[in-house]
Amino acid sequence: MSLATIMMLLVLQIITSLLFTATASSSPNGFTIDLIHRRSNSSRRLPYTDQLGGSPYANTVFDNTQYLMKLQIGTPPFEIEVVIDTGSEILWTQCLPCLNCYNQLAPMFDPSKSSTYKEKRCKKSDQSCPYELIYGDGSYSKGVFATDTVTIQSTSGKAFVMPEFTFGCGHNNSGTLSPNTSGIVGLDLGALSLTSQMGEKYYGVFSYCFSAKGSSKINFGDNAIVSGAGTVSTDLFMKTEKPGYYYLNLDAISVGANRIETLGTPFHASDGNMIIDSGSTYTHLPQGYCNQVKEAVESFVQADRVTVPDVQLLCYNSDSIEIFPVITMHFSGGADLVLERYNMYGVSRGVACMTLVCGDPTQLAIFGNRAQNNILVGYDPSSLLVSFKPTDCSALWS
Repeated sequence: MSLATIMMLLVLQIITSLLFTATASSSPNGFTIDLIHRRSNSSRRLPYTDQLGGSPYANTVFDNTQYLMKLQIGTPPFEIEVVIDTGSEILWTQCLPCLNCYNQLAPMFDPSKSSTYKEKRCKKSDQSCPYELIYGDGSYSKGVFATDTVTIQSTSGKAFVMPEFTFGCGHNNSGTLSPNTSGIVGLDLGALSLTSQMGEKYYGVFSYCFSAKGSSKINFGDNAIVSGAGTVSTDLFMKTEKPGYYYLNLDAISVGANRIETLGTPFHASDGNMIIDSGSTYTHLPQGYCNQVKEAVESFVQADRVTVPDVQLLCYNSDSIEIFPVITMHFSGGADLVLERYNMYGVSRGVACMTLVCGDPTQLAIFGNRAQNNILVGYDPSSLLVSFKPTDCSALWS
């Protein structure tokens, strides 16, 4: 494979990593669920498990650069695999009849075969309620809001059933989604996200553990609490201008022993300066601060730099990521997350690159899913905490 081909693949991965940010959508009226915001220890037990007979969960699979969640929709249940996206709100899937759809290998959901499917009606017009989602790379999904039964598994052995679940039935979809996926499931703080529609008894608590091999699980409620030896927790922030996102506050990044503070840079904040996003592949930082991190890596690496026009990644002639320094993310509250080299670097046919993308100051900083690989990540909006626990994710539920 030529160097140009390798770099083109890397560029395509970057484009994919941008897919699940910067979304816009219309939504029906009347769906709000208030989250309970209170501080408490992240290892607490939630009080409702025995009453509900278990915690919901779903199986997940790795697909090139994204992680897919298996769930069922309709009556009888029809299985779909959708991208796990903490950076968006809506669950949508490609639906028949599909006027313009991307190539999907598995059969598409056919609403006419579900006895519980019902299109939503907009209150003002009493017509079908349309939606339009536009993503950062120009990909989009257009269709109608509908309700149907959504089913996932539960630790009790009994299925967790959500009747009249609001989702998007996509009849016009285009973009860079893999043929292995049926759509996207939004897990942000919005009222129509999967976690919100589960009900406030679950406090929006969920966790996942991503691995580039084998299958894994995403857990909700009591079974999703991340605690124990090795766990570090940081503050979760919410912002009114982008209310659905999970914001973290990055205080500094260490490149080996060289700690690079955000203090003194425009990137510095005390109320959240980056989002954690399972739908983005790479980690993104604003240009100025990002350049400081890259310069620190450059001063460490003893290898020949590879420069390719129009490609921003830091790359070297090497067949090993061991040439790179260890990266540590220092989040607020003393949460020092030491990353493995594969979290921040990749190698292909003699070219080793740092998988850090520098963006302009107007773009959101993103903690992407590659950096989260082999880390048990727990979201706890009720305690305003996100927790990380280094874990062999492929062996966690084997």
